[in-house]
Amino acid sequence: MATLRELSHREDLLEGGHRLCAGCGASIAVRQVLLGAGACDCQVVAGCATGCLEVSTTIYPYSSWKIPFIHNAFANSAATVSGVESAFKGLQRAGKIPADKKMKFVAFGGDGGTYDIGLQSLSGAMERGHDMVYVCYDNGAYMNTGIQRSGATPLGAWATTSEVGKVGQGKVQRRKDLTSIIADHHIPYVAQASISDWKDLTAKAEKAFSMEGAAFLNVFAPCPRGWRIPYDSTVEIAKSAVDTAFWPLFEVVDGEWKMTTRRVTRENRKPIEEFLKPQGRFKHLFKPENEALRAAVQDEVDRNFDYILKRAGQ
Repeated sequence: MATLRELSHREDLLEGGHRLCAGCGASIAVRQVLLGAGACDCQVVAGCATGCLEVSTTIYPYSSWKIPFIHNAFANSAATVSGVESAFKGLQRAGKIPADKKMKFVAFGGDGGTYDIGLQSLSGAMERGHDMVYVCYDNGAYMNTGIQRSGATPLGAWATTSEVGKVGQGKVQRRKDLTSIIADHHIPYVAQASISDWKDLTAKAEKAFSMEGAAFLNVFAPCPRGWRIPYDSTVEIAKSAVDTAFWPLFEVVDGEWKMTTRRVTRENRKPIEEFLKPQGRFKHLFKPENEALRAAVQDEVDRNFDYILKRAGQ
């Protein structure tokens, strides 16, 4: 695992000056992941699904990426990058690329393009075992197209397609546990991380890029615009998600589950209200008539945390 000093000497592969919103969690996630990728000492090639990250960093004729970058459709980032990885290996077998040349391939996608419309191509790439890393920057909705709810949107959250009013009080379904779904593909490396815990995230990125075969990182990346939070509170909110066990930090290496932080346990985790209250998308939960819904949100977090702890042998 690289030290802060070592990371500070690695080149930042996502240039500043892009057009993502102030405080965007996606850009923080990408920078930390690519700093971890620097440990592989090889050319990194990135693909990116249509979404906030792509449209704001590659406005023609400019690009914020210092590495080869491939833009593909909303639903097929994993398929595109797995195809590029296959082509590279095929050219090596044909003798058109030196056999000792090292390259790593990474696909980025938001939760809309990963949890939902990109899940089929992601599952296929993981099942086939391509030598690639897939990174989901999870901001909990389809932010680029208008803050519509996604499979990653939490229970009770407001979104433009899960409105708050006389008929409903936010999203009525539970959040999809994508990290566990991908872990059950039995690939070499799967991890859940957060931009608030940079040391944990960069270490997991190093492991993912060092593995042969498929690897998956699910990174918690708050969206100030969609979550109705101040632009300077992104990292603080992400830390609160970890501390309340809304977003547990763990990894699965060759099928072995392991928690990767000791600061959050069953006994000392903070109540979910500390994560919910600063966010405008949850303000309706604090009305007296929604007390039962707020309790249901806490229950959902508790059950998910217990499930992960059990799989990690705790």
